[in-house]
Amino acid sequence: MKRQNIVLDVNEKPNFIQWISLSLQHLFAMFGATILVPYLVGLSPAVALISSGLATLSYLIITKGQIPAYLGSSFAFIAPVIAAKASGGPGTAMLVGFLAGIIYGIVALLIKQFGVKWLLNILPPIVVGPVIMVIGLGLAGTAVNMAMRIDPNDPATYSSLHFSVALVTLFITIIASMFFKGFFSVIPVLIGIVGGYTYAFFVGIVDFSGVQEAKWFATPELLIPFVTYTPDLKWSVAVAMLPVVIVTLSENIGHQMVLSKVIDRNLLVKPGLHRAIAGDGFALTLASLIGGPPNTTYGENIGVLAITRVFSVFVIGGAAVLAIIFGFVGKISALISSIPTNVMGGVSILLFGIIASSGLRMMVDNKVDFSKNRNLIIASVILVIGIGGAFIQVNEQVQISGMALAAIIGAVLNFVLPGREKGQDEGQHE
Repeated sequence: MKRQNIVLDVNEKPNFIQWISLSLQHLFAMFGATILVPYLVGLSPAVALISSGLATLSYLIITKGQIPAYLGSSFAFIAPVIAAKASGGPGTAMLVGFLAGIIYGIVALLIKQFGVKWLLNILPPIVVGPVIMVIGLGLAGTAVNMAMRIDPNDPATYSSLHFSVALVTLFITIIASMFFKGFFSVIPVLIGIVGGYTYAFFVGIVDFSGVQEAKWFATPELLIPFVTYTPDLKWSVAVAMLPVVIVTLSENIGHQMVLSKVIDRNLLVKPGLHRAIAGDGFALTLASLIGGPPNTTYGENIGVLAITRVFSVFVIGGAAVLAIIFGFVGKISALISSIPTNVMGGVSILLFGIIASSGLRMMVDNKVDFSKNRNLIIASVILVIGIGGAFIQVNEQVQISGMALAAIIGAVLNFVLPGREKGQDEGQHE
């Protein structure tokens, strides 16, 4: 991108009217996905908005105001958070983001000391790609149950009417993604949710009583450690979280590469990849300390940067402040809570499928050669073990299962099988 095409550069401040309007664009871009994650894992959407705003502001500070990135709820952590809540409640679930943040901090220190090639050797596309596919396909059942049933946890509550809401939502999201242009092309999730919600209202399955009773200003239900809950570390949860960190680290590196191209600056050098990962790690920890879902940099907002050519961190910061304000508006929180599960199920069918497909895309973009038996074996083993739910019971408290086991075995196979190519391991992650 040529420098003269830039509307606002990274450190340029917009006037007040520009500031509000441009920040609202970024808020809309992240809104649909950011509220969907807490909806799926049973956390507060209002807290998710607040945590995403605080996470983004902390990220901008740690990266010295040089990386215009917005951080929102991460889909990659959905399965570990659900598993953690099932095994130990919110006290365990909140530790997922906290532990991930600590690992990010360690990795950031190692990158600062030794560079990034060692990390790319541990996380080649032939390992990360299938693990990403496992994340998406492993959630497929959740999406379908939400789409087809009145109660996702009760198979007897199938409803063709509710399923129609999911299908309408899905089709609207697909149409927005395929045919809409400009800014609207980067908010298909939000458009799909609004469209599906409207259809659900007309067929009579939306309950507005909560919105009518809600106050305009309301303090969200923050989950503060040792105040509202006692942290409860379960090693099985820690083990299950590790492969997700592998994926999100790879995603973070890919976002920095893409963003560097968009804004025509080498962010891996200045302010440095270690700062980007440290910022993301601190954001994960911060979100967990107030009861929000784990956060990560958002591709949707990178898309907004590319379309508008407005790279100002002040605009990103403005979106973060607006998100925090929205989190304290009780009517908005109640409106989000009134969205039928089937609407979210319809969006999730596409989003979880895209997660799986992005793993395939990573391998295609990095030219992983499946005519080689080693690559075919690694990918096949990861997919079947991860989706099939294989596990190793270490002791009563520690179980290495599903995605965690698949990632570990895949990484081991990548190192021990002959024919590993240096160029493949150091390929760029998209």
